[in-house]
Amino acid sequence: MELGEGWQDLGLLGLFLASFLAATVLPFSSEAVLLAMLFGPWSPMALWVCASAGNWLGGMSSYGLGRLADWERIAKWSGTPQERVERIAERVRRWGPWSALLTWLPVIGDPIAVALGVFRVPWVPVSLLMFVGKAVRYAIVILSVLGFFSR
Repeated sequence: MELGEGWQDLGLLGLFLASFLAATVLPFSSEAVLLAMLFGPWSPMALWVCASAGNWLGGMSSYGLGRLADWERIAKWSGTPQERVERIAERVRRWGPWSALLTWLPVIGDPIAVALGVFRVPWVPVSLLMFVGKAVRYAIVILSVLGFFSR
């Protein structure tokens, strides 16, 4: 199966998997799968639960990979200047787990999740806030498509 095709054929499991993969470093949009499935036989609530759970677990896997990483090795391997590392560390210390609310954002969401793990931000608040951010995003997408905001 190609990255962008056929996920809805797997039903809710396909949406869960697509949402999981979209929360990793793979360039993939789970919203396209969600939108296609909104016009199918599935309830919006079931779609919301599957997309939110899959994307949250994908984000937590990025966080977990960050926990396994050694920041000094990553910085050395990637050629990241020490001053940039210090700026990132300062932001993570300042915002802590609250930055997990932004892990749904394209491009910067995955690095935020990894940085939260690398700098050992406690996993329980990260997990809860990451789920809230991702779930709210999918709720807004679903409600927008269903016309909730146009009333």
